[in-house]
Amino acid sequence: MENYQTLMEVAERQSGLNDFGADTFREGLELLVRSLNEEANLNAVGEHILRERIIGHLKQRLQVEDWYKRHPEIDDEQIVKPLIGLSLPRTGSTALSFLLACDPEARSLRRAEAAQPCPPPCMLEAAREQQQDEAEKVAGWKSHTPSGENAPAECQDLMSLDFRSQLFLAFAQIPSYAEWLNNADMSSCYEYERRALKLLQWRLPEKPWRLKAPTHLLYLDDLNKAFPDARFVMTHRDPTDVILSVINVYSDIISKFTDQMDMGYVAELNINMWSEGMRRTLAFRERDNNAERFFDIHFKAMHEDPLAEVSRLYQWLGEPVTPAFAENMTTWWAENANNREPSGTKTAAEYGVDLEKVRPLFADYTRCMQQWTGR
Repeated sequence: MENYQTLMEVAERQSGLNDFGADTFREGLELLVRSLNEEANLNAVGEHILRERIIGHLKQRLQVEDWYKRHPEIDDEQIVKPLIGLSLPRTGSTALSFLLACDPEARSLRRAEAAQPCPPPCMLEAAREQQQDEAEKVAGWKSHTPSGENAPAECQDLMSLDFRSQLFLAFAQIPSYAEWLNNADMSSCYEYERRALKLLQWRLPEKPWRLKAPTHLLYLDDLNKAFPDARFVMTHRDPTDVILSVINVYSDIISKFTDQMDMGYVAELNINMWSEGMRRTLAFRERDNNAERFFDIHFKAMHEDPLAEVSRLYQWLGEPVTPAFAENMTTWWAENANNREPSGTKTAAEYGVDLEKVRPLFADYTRCMQQWTGR
């Protein structure tokens, strides 16, 4: 793969634009490309997919800046009290995001617009369905999440516009970039996500955002700077069940893009990343009045009575569950009964994981989870 400067030139040439906005993205881009070239051992498919993805994010950033340049009033848009899902992966958070996307009075980040925020949705209402179909063709993702017409997305693509995104860790073995990302200042990343969200809601009816990404566990202080009035919903599950499932997802995707998969690396990456993310989240919740900003749902409660859990959440938000919302949720839950949150098929030993060593890393979280959910 070419160096990062050349990839920027390709994006400029293909888009006909040359203003990337603030230079905050360059550090992550340079580290990412270097790590992909030196560490990832990409096969031909992996190199093609990652190269095109990087160029795509660069082109979208160029286009975001172009839209702001032509329509500076976009910056006057307000992002008010978004509800942000942040949880360990594989805890039912994806199913919850699809249920929340059933609310016609709220606004979820959809896959098509997350992958391609430009042109903005107000210019593309007629083409939305076609864009959604195209977005779902991205290799490695469709088989791991429920599908449906709402198609809510995680924040990862918008975070990729600043090249500070966990998305890349799920595509390739890039330890240098992973170590940097774990401790990176994410202020510019979340400010740029906010910038993109303003563009996405521009000229559309005002509705509250429903956002979600497990990654946010690691960066709540920086997320809070960009969204100081945000409220948070956390889904919970036994971490030892979670960790095997998420290792399965990462290894499945990465194995498509390299012929030298290192299961030990994937296991260690996820164990360290998610245990650290939960440590930081517990610390954030304990500060100031932050605990009051969180609503907690246990994985088992979600599966026992999802509509009741969403109703409790909405009561906490002070918003109504309309008849249309309830009907949409009932329909989605019934239609997607067989493809919610698939679990891994391998044992801990096959992943090279000793769960007795994993449990102590999440001990504080497990105690808190029991207090928050009663389970």
